[in-house]
Amino acid sequence: MDTYKMRDGTVLKTKNAVKSWKEETDWDGNNWISRATGSQWVHQTLHLTRKGRYWTETTSQYQGSLPHAELLSPEEATRWLLNNERNLPTDLEALRDKIEE
Repeated sequence: MDTYKMRDGTVLKTKNAVKSWKEETDWDGNNWISRATGSQWVHQTLHLTRKGRYWTETTSQYQGSLPHAELLSPEEATRWLLNNERNLPTDLEALRDKIEE
């Protein structure tokens, strides 16, 4: 379980997430490619905090790279979930029509 300190002072812990979604991957004929990042080496997981905030945890297989976190707006979280073919939680469902065509 990882811990990330954000610029605004918020501390995010993966173990405190009330829900998490793994990225979808697609086979390109040679490698599994992350839909979230477009890379075979960089991966993302979306988390939901106890306070209802969404954030991504990005990890990499590149030597020397460190995992990092980014807080997302509800619209960004909705885009992430739709792009990764995940069901939307009820608090984001109203944004579907705004984002999906």
